[in-house]
Amino acid sequence: MASIFSTIIAIFVMIPFLGYFISFILAKEILKSHRRAVHIAIDITTFLLIVSVHFIVIAIWRTSYLWLIFIVICSIGVLFAVMYWKAKGEIDYPKVLRGFWRVNFLLFFTAYITLMITGLVLRILELY
Repeated sequence: MASIFSTIIAIFVMIPFLGYFISFILAKEILKSHRRAVHIAIDITTFLLIVSVHFIVIAIWRTSYLWLIFIVICSIGVLFAVMYWKAKGEIDYPKVLRGFWRVNFLLFFTAYITLMITGLVLRILELY
C-alpha cells in the first residue's frame, strides 16, 4: 500500500500539470464555478511545482538547494508585502497571500520548464 501511495505522489511531483487537471476537474464538479476551480487548481499546482523544482534540481545537480528555494519564497513574500503596503498604505493579508502565492506559481512554473529543458539538454549531451 505504501508503494502505491508513494508512486502516486511521485507521479504528481514529476508531472504537476496532471495534478492541475485533476484538481481542476474535482473543484469544477464540486464548486460549479470555472473561475474558482481554476484558482484552486493553480493553488494546488503551485505547491506541486515547488516540490517538483526541488526534485528536478536534485536530479540534475545531485544536491539539494531546498534552503535556497525557501529563501526565494520568503523573499518574494516580504517583497510582495512591502510593495502592497507601499501601494495601499495597509496590508490586507488575504490579498497579499493570494498575490504572493500566484507570483510563486509564475516563478516556479518558469523554473520548472527551464529546469526540464536544462535537464533534457544535459542528459542528451552526456550521451555524446
